[in-house]
Amino acid sequence: MKTPYDSALSDFFSGNEEHKLLLHNTYGPAEEMPLWYFFRSYEEMPDLEKMALSVCEGRVLDVGAGTGCHALVLQHWGHEVVALDTSQEAMRIAKESGIENAVCHDFFSYTATPFDTLLCLMNGIGFIGRLSSLRVFLKKASELLGEEGQIIVDSSDISYLYEASAKPLGSYYGEVSFQYEYRGKRGDWFDWVYIDADTLTVEADALGWHTYILHEENDQYLARLIRKK
Repeated sequence: MKTPYDSALSDFFSGNEEHKLLLHNTYGPAEEMPLWYFFRSYEEMPDLEKMALSVCEGRVLDVGAGTGCHALVLQHWGHEVVALDTSQEAMRIAKESGIENAVCHDFFSYTATPFDTLLCLMNGIGFIGRLSSLRVFLKKASELLGEEGQIIVDSSDISYLYEASAKPLGSYYGEVSFQYEYRGKRGDWFDWVYIDADTLTVEADALGWHTYILHEENDQYLARLIRKK
């Protein structure tokens, strides 16, 4: 059975734009997720994402690739790209859109020959769910990357959500949960984490990685992570 997220992608891809995809959260009112954003062209991407694509090197694993809009650009530029996502519908669409290697698989159990770049866009590192899972993510990244490999990732500092209230006690303030709703049907809640740049730098350093901030825009930033020698 398709999830609300899968159904929304499928409808939009087939030309049905009648219904809205809503995203419920644990910090405020539900928000509409504009479906075109999952299908945007290179020209429609923000500067941060364009920069992220420009610094990708060699063989690229696009983690949480969605419908493959980033992978498609990299493929066009001549990179060997694997688009990886847990959504079967997203991977079907990616293949029909021209992605040569779209794999429906969980990142943490995925195995492959080494990559030069791991790419996580659209607040992509958030899929790890909790700040405490960063260790597991970086360990798996080490297994998938070649000796000179890099991680290109963007995230956000959501401290602005707590300007009028205290940050949560007992947990990192960037940890939230979401739930998709489409055509009146709701999916399961899932955990997500937004890691501010300072926290990522400190945590990654303790785990053996250098962090370089490549771009900052409002509360969002782009970073490159490289293993320490």
